[in-house]
Amino acid sequence: MTDAPARHRRSGPAADQPPASGESPLARLIHIRELSIVLVTIAAAIYFSLTSGPGFNTVNNYQTIAQYLAPWAIVAAGEVMLLICGEIDLSAGFVFTLSPFVLILFVNNYTPLPLALLATLVVCALIGMTNGLIHTRLKIPSFITTLGMAFLLWGLSLIISNGSPVAAPSGSWVTNVFGGWRWSELLWCLVVVAVMQMVLSTTRFGIFVKAVGGNPVAAAESGIRTARVKVISFAIVSTLAGLAGILQGIRVGSFDPTNGGFNTMFFAVAAAVIGGTALLGGSGTVIGALFGALLLGLVYDGFNLTGISANGFYVVLGVAILVAMALNVYLARLRGRLNAAARRRHE
Repeated sequence: MTDAPARHRRSGPAADQPPASGESPLARLIHIRELSIVLVTIAAAIYFSLTSGPGFNTVNNYQTIAQYLAPWAIVAAGEVMLLICGEIDLSAGFVFTLSPFVLILFVNNYTPLPLALLATLVVCALIGMTNGLIHTRLKIPSFITTLGMAFLLWGLSLIISNGSPVAAPSGSWVTNVFGGWRWSELLWCLVVVAVMQMVLSTTRFGIFVKAVGGNPVAAAESGIRTARVKVISFAIVSTLAGLAGILQGIRVGSFDPTNGGFNTMFFAVAAAVIGGTALLGGSGTVIGALFGALLLGLVYDGFNLTGISANGFYVVLGVAILVAMALNVYLARLRGRLNAAARRRHE
């Protein structure tokens, strides 16, 4: 995704510029990148509350929705960082699949569970670093690099597991924290989203990520180590994908080699895109990805409750992605015009 000529990239996306003082309330609302996805999510929640019967607004159903959105949002929180860099990781879903079996390997070799969890996440980070180094050193597009890694990890998952589910560890405070409690997966999701949004919005690394995606040539000329930023972003995606896989497996009670895969990866990317992250890089929001995952969870759950065929969900997903992309492009241009008009007024 970095093969696009640099001259087509803007050094600073207008969509991420703060609103100028003195703008109307409507103009200020337009500058809120997450506004559109929040409004659509609220509308979907109201719609399914009215059409799905009393079963929708129950604690058990809220838990079901949380179980849908949590893994998608956790993986999406990492994919957002990479998409803003102008890259993508197609192997994240298979890191999700592999990480529980790596955990089992450590546990079976008499590693205490807390250390086994930490070691597993380190392995996941190393997988991401490998993706990043192959991409940055060998100049292989991230799409091809991570596609090859996806099949490699898929094969490893099947070999390690012998193609069969394995019982997850249980009966420990560690397992309760990492997915055993009914709401722990959602709490981990919210913590991850909050931390990653802070990293993106308030740290120098977040500024570097946006600069690399907005104009890699200008970023490199200004002293930013663009390759290092990308490698770290790849490592973040893989680490979060591994965490999500462990959380889900412990919640379910078994590690299944058929979980995750391209399905989880595409839902995560869809959540990021629907939430306002630009596929060409330079701008995005982790909070938006959370609402994108929530919207997908609401629609998936609502379809099940109303008896609509699950096949129709993919139609809605495709339409949502296309509409979200079109809306994001339109709002980005509108924000740019508003910023330009504000600058002219001040001049």
